[in-house]
Amino acid sequence: MSEDSSPARPPSGLLRRMTERGRDEEHRAATPLELFFDLCFVVAVAQAGRQLVHALAEGHPGHGIPGYLMMFFAIWWAWVNFTWFSSAYDTDDVLYRGVTLVQIAGVLILAAGIPRAFNDSDFSLVWFGYLVMRLALVSQWLRAAHASTGAERRTASRYAIGVGLCQVGWLGLLLLPDHAKPWVFLTMALVEMAVPAVAEHSRPTAWHPHHIAERYGLFTIIVLGETVAAATAAVQSAGDEQEALDALLPIAAGGLLLIFAAYWIYFAVPIHLHLASNRQAFLWGYGHYLIYGSAAAIGAGIEVAVEQAIGKAHINSFAAAACVTVPAALFMFCVWLIHSRHHKRGPAQQSVLPLAAVAVLACTFAGGAAAVLLAGLVGALTVAVGVTLAARRQEGGEGSQQAGGGA
Repeated sequence: MSEDSSPARPPSGLLRRMTERGRDEEHRAATPLELFFDLCFVVAVAQAGRQLVHALAEGHPGHGIPGYLMMFFAIWWAWVNFTWFSSAYDTDDVLYRGVTLVQIAGVLILAAGIPRAFNDSDFSLVWFGYLVMRLALVSQWLRAAHASTGAERRTASRYAIGVGLCQVGWLGLLLLPDHAKPWVFLTMALVEMAVPAVAEHSRPTAWHPHHIAERYGLFTIIVLGETVAAATAAVQSAGDEQEALDALLPIAAGGLLLIFAAYWIYFAVPIHLHLASNRQAFLWGYGHYLIYGSAAAIGAGIEVAVEQAIGKAHINSFAAAACVTVPAALFMFCVWLIHSRHHKRGPAQQSVLPLAAVAVLACTFAGGAAAVLLAGLVGALTVAVGVTLAARRQEGGEGSQQAGGGA
């Protein structure tokens, strides 16, 4: 992805007026700074996935799953905050780049604090990482407010106030007893997600539909890439277990097929045309918490399946299979519900992903390595059916799906 070359955008300088970019601006692409920002989140995603693997392999899903959901929300929401701001305001001057690098430092602090938050309910480092990111983000919104007038200034000011107040609210994770912290987290997560709706109630920001779609797609690739890396590391670490090779090969093959299918399924349709209003865009954007969380959990599940196959996990083969099939099924269903159904036509196309999700869940009963391989084959079959149905519709002169589309 190359840096935006639109003539509407002046060359980078030391300091420029932070004004909104045009929603109809041509050649709006992700910048190298945005790509660098996204890549730094790999560390945080890997930390959350690693903690989930340990909890599930030890047979503690009641602790591991809620902890993973909380930590992944923290990661995802930090990414969302910057992504939507940068889509509307990206001056790309020296000050903007410097403040963004401060936000990246906050992400790395957050990632370092994930193990302590996950295992000991010690959110101090996570909170401090968020503080670093939030101070930088609030300064960006205040800069935007200073450079604007009227309704645009009010929107930017509401964002600055809302983000600042939420950071104060997160102090509950440090001051309240452990049993109250999950409820504090849930409450504050809901308040956080309400800030954009309140801030943009009277006047929306000028986020760019194509740019937002591209940024979400790039983060999908990053999450799937981390899933591949996690699964590869698991198989590599177990490679010396010669007696478990027969079990590892089906897990590796099935896991790879699932990841390939996940990629194909997500990118089968163009989504930017659907993002026509704040209501559509916010529902789509917020729903990606489930898409990203389940995609990353597939890699964690593959690691658990590998550990169970070589006798290092304290769970049975059914539970190990569920660690892969449940997030894979959730991913397929959520991609259909949030993302791809807007471009499907007719009951056949609309039913492919929901039925595939049910089929993947049914694979759980095969247990262990067989379940992972079967789930991978279901994923591959899902893509094949989707491509066939899309091709038939195009031949019939109906629909507008892109070439190569599918599930």
